[in-house]
Amino acid sequence: MLTSVFIAAVSLALFGMAAFTLWWQMHAWRTPEVLASTRFSPPDGDEHVSFSLLVPARHEQAVLDHTIQRLLTSTHADFEIIVIVGHDDPETTAVAERAAGRDPRVRVVVDTHEKKNKPRAMNTALPHCRGDVVGVFDAEDQVHPALLAHVDHAFRTTGADVVQGGVQLINFHSSWYSLRNCLEYFFWFRSRLHLHAQKGFIPLGGNTVFVRTDVLRAADGWDPDCLAEDCDLGVRLSSIGKKVVVAYDSDMVTREETPGTLISLLKQRTRWNQGFLQVYRKKDWRQLPTFTQRLLARYTLMTPFFQAFTGVIIPLNAAVALLLDVPVGIAFVTFLPAVTALVTFVFEVVGLHDFGKQYGLRVRFTHYVKLIVGGPFYQVLLAGAAVRAVWREQRGRNDWELTSHVGAHLAPVDREDVPA
Repeated sequence: MLTSVFIAAVSLALFGMAAFTLWWQMHAWRTPEVLASTRFSPPDGDEHVSFSLLVPARHEQAVLDHTIQRLLTSTHADFEIIVIVGHDDPETTAVAERAAGRDPRVRVVVDTHEKKNKPRAMNTALPHCRGDVVGVFDAEDQVHPALLAHVDHAFRTTGADVVQGGVQLINFHSSWYSLRNCLEYFFWFRSRLHLHAQKGFIPLGGNTVFVRTDVLRAADGWDPDCLAEDCDLGVRLSSIGKKVVVAYDSDMVTREETPGTLISLLKQRTRWNQGFLQVYRKKDWRQLPTFTQRLLARYTLMTPFFQAFTGVIIPLNAAVALLLDVPVGIAFVTFLPAVTALVTFVFEVVGLHDFGKQYGLRVRFTHYVKLIVGGPFYQVLLAGAAVRAVWREQRGRNDWELTSHVGAHLAPVDREDVPA
């Protein structure tokens, strides 16, 4: 009897978590009005905001110059690019210095910290920022020329303290896990972050984030010891009532590449998960004014571990229902999470079709097969990253595991004849 009750309780908990995650993913597609509200409003041609664009680069000599040149094509009239390089990284420094020599809008700041990571690099550059707004981009980013004009308009018309733009991994064709990785970003930036902003609690994305310079300095910049400095900044600013606006347009997103190997993806997810744990343990989210916001914060910061847990347990739960002699009612309850997982798979297939349509990418039948077949294996990888993050946190290991980039998102892909 106790075994049956336990199985039923676990099944209902799994069902609740899976249903809540699905509800989050579907937020932007609930009505045409909600979908339209997630986009940038067209700029009015007026420009009053100046930008300091930070580009931290470490061992990124293969992709850095392309990113700088792309940023320099911005249609906005008032911006500077600050490339942050390590004192022990001569190859990347040489690329940055050459770019600065070609265009006075590019400056180079050297990070001399012995322990290198992204937040320390950006904190090094913060005193050098001259713009009204600080924007953050990664060294491999492909940025749309009109993005700054749209962000300028968003700041002026919404009164925002922070504007979060969209980021999209684009090389879905590179591997089976790249497909799922791209779709994760699509749901996160296209839908879920908008719901977070609406609720007044948001873990910011890693780049295409724009923060008013005075707000950022008042917050003492980024936490130099946090492995998810973007999430931490969003939590701290949300907790003191700063207004965050999220906007996503497929033609305005910053395009990036997926990690090149499974090991790189595992390390990246480990870093993010461990960073979420660090933010949870800092407890800044407890300053949020309402119980609902604090509950959302708890769930959000623990989501990577919940998702990993559900992805592994749901198949085991179904096996228990089939192999053990349990009452019919309990057996039925054990299948509820599997039903939600099946609905999620269907939604992911539809999402992959929409992703391909929005980005003019030819999504073939084999891609849909890879999406479905690769789902359980991807969950195992996420579970492994979650376990590894807990292990590292318990051992006090917080060294930054750098994700290398080769520019896979810049290579030609199979495209449809639709607008990009």
